Amino acid sequence: MLFCFRNLKPDQVTGLISEFPLGDLRNLGYRFALLDLDNTIAPDRADHPTDYSREVIGLLSDAGFLSCLVSNAKSSRSSEFAQALGIPYVNYAGKPSPRGVIKAMKMLGASAENTVLFGDQIFTDILAANRAGIYSVLVKPYSKREIFYVRLKRFFEYIVRKICRF
Repeated sequence: MLFCFRNLKPDQVTGLISEFPLGDLRNLGYRFALLDLDNTIAPDRADHPTDYSREVIGLLSDAGFLSCLVSNAKSSRSSEFAQALGIPYVNYAGKPSPRGVIKAMKMLGASAENTVLFGDQIFTDILAANRAGIYSVLVKPYSKREIFYVRLKRFFEYIVRKICRF
C-alpha cells in the first residue's frame, strides 16, 4: 500500500454500528467509543437523536463502553444532540486533525490503547483516529442523503478504497 494512504485505511470496516460485534472489541481491552454524528449515528444534519442513535448508545453501554460524540459541527446542534443522549461531546472537533479526538480521550480519561472511533468518512473520521493512534472503524453511512461536498468526497473515498483494497 502506498505510504501516503497509510493513515486513510481504517483498522476495520463494517455496516452500521448496530451490526458490529462490540463485545469482540471489549474483549480486546477497548473501553471507550468515540462517535461521529452525521451519517454515523444519525442522518446528516439531524437536530435530535433518532431511535437508531439511542440504540447505538444503548448497545455500546451494554457492551461496557463509555461513549463521547466527536463532531465537526460548528453549532450547538452536536452539544444538544449529545446532551439528549446523556453523553459527553466535543464539537468543532477539527477532524482530520487529531485535536478533537485527543480532547475527547482526555475528557473520558481514556488512552489510545483503549479507545475506538466509529465514523463514516475516510478523510475526516478515519484520518483523525489514525493520526491520534486509536483504533478506527469505518461504518456504512446511515443515510444516502448528504450535503453536496460530502457526496464529492465519496468519489475520492471510492478511489482510495479501490487502491487500498478495503
